[in-house]
Amino acid sequence: MKLFGSSGIRGIANKEITPELALKVGLVLGSRKKTAVIGRDPRVSAPMIEHAMIAGLTASGCDVTEVGLVTTPTLAYAARDYECGVMITASHNPSEYVGIKLWNPDGMAFDSAQQEEIEKAIEEDDFCRVPWNHIGKFEEDGNAIRAHMNMIKKLVGSSSLRIVLDCGCGAGGTISPYLLQELGCEVITLNAQPDGHFPARNPEPVDENLSLLKKAVVDFGADLGIAHDGDADRMMAVDEKGIFVSGDEMLAIFGLFECAGNKGKVVVPVDTSMMVDDYLKGSEILRTRVGDVYVAEGIKQFGAVYGGEPSGSWIFPKISYCPDGIYAAAKLVEIVKDKKLSELREELPRYATKREAFPCANEKKAEFMKKVKAKLEPLGKVLDIDGIRVEMKDGWVLIRPSGTEAKVRITAEARENVDELFEMAEKIVKEALK
Repeated sequence: MKLFGSSGIRGIANKEITPELALKVGLVLGSRKKTAVIGRDPRVSAPMIEHAMIAGLTASGCDVTEVGLVTTPTLAYAARDYECGVMITASHNPSEYVGIKLWNPDGMAFDSAQQEEIEKAIEEDDFCRVPWNHIGKFEEDGNAIRAHMNMIKKLVGSSSLRIVLDCGCGAGGTISPYLLQELGCEVITLNAQPDGHFPARNPEPVDENLSLLKKAVVDFGADLGIAHDGDADRMMAVDEKGIFVSGDEMLAIFGLFECAGNKGKVVVPVDTSMMVDDYLKGSEILRTRVGDVYVAEGIKQFGAVYGGEPSGSWIFPKISYCPDGIYAAAKLVEIVKDKKLSELREELPRYATKREAFPCANEKKAEFMKKVKAKLEPLGKVLDIDGIRVEMKDGWVLIRPSGTEAKVRITAEARENVDELFEMAEKIVKEALK
């Protein structure tokens, strides 16, 4: 697909994502849905794209309710009362980006078939403009945040922990501080004022962007640090010692509690550590393509009890198929009140991992992957849904073309001798690139 990537439509504002494009998406969507709810994150360009979407939706006869500045999981939860939801966000991307993500009433992002239908209709101008007296109604609703909070409070117990919360100047500042306070926590906020320039840090909650949070957790003697991205669909954590908790560790910790008692199925992308497999021994671990949309599709398809991505997207199907960083924050607080996060981390198995990227022109990727697959197939169990992952006795290798750059990436993980495993993969890649 030309427009949709692994997480909706996304690109540079007023260059790749324009009001004209948003208008067309609105016209196409509104020609197929009678009601829609729309929200936005705090990006500078978000109101511009939101207004164009509203114009397209109403022009094609769709009734639109605007919920304002909200997190993506808040919008996805609000979609339960409409035929679809629209979130204007570029999630963890820098401030110059903007995007459009579409949601079903069950909190599931539009799947591959729905995306293809929308994209084809845009290319073919397959939409209608209704007469003046059938233009869709427009109204505003300020209750979406409270409804989302109330739902979470019914599912998560109270806690008196001291929490440092870094909202990254994103939409999380509209809900997470208030929710955690109402759950009984003492909340110390960082960057809680929404600002579409993201002046405090890069919106992506990765280790290198969270130095202030790590320091604050130690300085304030907090029990836990929590960080969101721009639209708070992601949530990452820092333990009470100020140490960043990796995405694979978070996947395993949440999985332990979500699978307790039933040892159900867990869905993760192909680049997930075997730490998750080894820690959740009684559960069936199923792998999908990289992207929270594909993980959600897998959860729905296989009837899984939980799933997520190491990037910080945690999906709890009992509430929604949308990654919910707000619920995840509240759930983690509930978990940590009984056992320190550092102690939970110490229980996890640890394996050495190596990663590297190599230049590869986009038009050469298909032929490159054919050569790689031929070399890797004899070495072990092959999974080829997104790149080529081969599982061997003491480790695995993933060779995967980047979806956004002219590169291919190697990931190798092993219980021992990861260098040897990586060098084998590197040799295959270099030969295939010749």
